Amino acid sequence: MAADTPERPANRRTADEPPHPAFAEYAGESLPAAAVGSPGKDGRLELHFAADEAGETNLVRDLARAPFHVSGTLGHDPLPEAETVYVQSPTGGVAQGDRHDVTVEVGSGAVAHVSTQSSQKVLSMARNYAAADVSLSVGRSGHLDYVPEPTILHEDSRFFQGVDLDLAPDASAVVGDAVVPGRLARSERFDFERYLSRLRVRRDGDLLVDDATHLRPADADPSAAGVMGEFAVLGTLYVLVPASEASALDDLSDRLHAVATDAATDIGDGDDPADDGHDDTVRAGATRLPNDAGCVVRALGHRAETVTASLRAAWDEARTDLLGAGAPESRRP
Repeated sequence: MAADTPERPANRRTADEPPHPAFAEYAGESLPAAAVGSPGKDGRLELHFAADEAGETNLVRDLARAPFHVSGTLGHDPLPEAETVYVQSPTGGVAQGDRHDVTVEVGSGAVAHVSTQSSQKVLSMARNYAAADVSLSVGRSGHLDYVPEPTILHEDSRFFQGVDLDLAPDASAVVGDAVVPGRLARSERFDFERYLSRLRVRRDGDLLVDDATHLRPADADPSAAGVMGEFAVLGTLYVLVPASEASALDDLSDRLHAVATDAATDIGDGDDPADDGHDDTVRAGATRLPNDAGCVVRALGHRAETVTASLRAAWDEARTDLLGAGAPESRRP
């Protein structure tokens, strides 16, 4: 690991160790075909970015093991010295027993954007579960945008995603997460079994943020008031700022709230996997995170496109504030 990136916590698990007590009941269920941790089930992705003497960011090391594939970098960022990687997957989706291990390290002064080529489909499951451990670290004066496309939960799926972000004191990051609870055009709304997405943010080893979305429809109705209500799609954008920017967080939160709530427009064409005939209404809001870590934006809607449009507007505002350049355009086909 580069010397100028903060040390990552020791949060790696063995293949059969449940990531959360709620998943312990599934962990002992054997698989009828390839076992947990076998080739093709144990995906691994490592991306290491560093700035050269001219201040240009380069992908200096990468490793991709199925189902991940990296075909190179894309130099289309509005910030000329930044670098972008789109992660691809040749498989049909995340299957039962899959374990994914993702590491992204951004060195001192580097600016990196990591996204995915398409939505992540979590397939139907009869046994066990799928899990992804994501470790992100950003060194001195560095910045990372980790904004994957939405996760689509198929019927009976069980999925855990844990994101650990470690920041240097003057580093910044934007982390996005959007979940679609089923193939809504097929009337799979909230037909998944369990979904848990957790983000933990540390600065110099001190825990600043521990936020989680945990849904199990069999135990509690996600459509209840105070949870997701009438809406189906949930999106979250975390904006983590340097420690020196704490005094400006109220203003940033207000601006993120304004752009997120104004952004939803009718951009759908009826082909989105989350399109179930509802209108394009989006409800969004922003607030400060604890410990002066930054701000969080949450958006609820009927369709993935409108929710991600709301989050993208907030991302563009945050990135302009942090870097002086807006968010890069999506290269999703």
